[in-house]
Amino acid sequence: MDREKISRLSHTDHPINSPLDDESVRRLLQRTVGRGDARVLDLGCGEAAWLLRTLAAHPEVTAEGVDNSAQSLAKARKEAAALGVGERLVLHHQDAAEFTSPHLFDAVLSVGATHAFGGLLPTLDTARRHLAPGGRVLVGDAYWEREPTAEAREMLGEYEDLATTVDRVAAHGWTPVFGHISTRQELDDFEWYWTGSLATWALDHPEDPDSAEILSVASTHRSQWLHSYRDSFGFLTLVLRRTPE
Repeated sequence: MDREKISRLSHTDHPINSPLDDESVRRLLQRTVGRGDARVLDLGCGEAAWLLRTLAAHPEVTAEGVDNSAQSLAKARKEAAALGVGERLVLHHQDAAEFTSPHLFDAVLSVGATHAFGGLLPTLDTARRHLAPGGRVLVGDAYWEREPTAEAREMLGEYEDLATTVDRVAAHGWTPVFGHISTRQELDDFEWYWTGSLATWALDHPEDPDSAEILSVASTHRSQWLHSYRDSFGFLTLVLRRTPE
């Protein structure tokens, strides 16, 4: 099964690849992009949903996104053109952890993409290389709301609790200036949209050779969510500034 196809279809109805609703995204961007003429970078941008919203809200902002999915970037370019913001958006098809730029950015985003860097703190190390003095980082990652089952830990990875996660970020040289803890509604909506979009596509395309497998993926994921990690998984999004040394 083409993993990119799964990813594309699963986000049909929930374009932000994280458990955040529209109002939460708006507030986080408002706290991150403080200047109307800011230069913004998204590391692991996917279909550039965060950047497209930023560009639409700020006519003077310029943005760059980095992702290793050519299909996602192609969709981002198409949507940017439709919104009339394509001239202010540059997209790079490469590994976000290896990206280099001749200039620094006023805001660096990486939400739901820490796996591409080896974890939360390595993500912040990468963001720091691109951040202009006084700039802000918007980063989103998982944490455990309560002790997970062994199955959930094996499935999703090694995370800390909320307080420990924030403490580690602060000890790493960052000061939180805003944050958002995804609500139960946001967490559940994300899973229902993810599994529901896949199931809907499979049921609407029974003639497609991938239909049965995609329906199975949706069913398996829904079962894992409800039985293994729904009661323990949390998601935290932070707006950060560098702590003076």
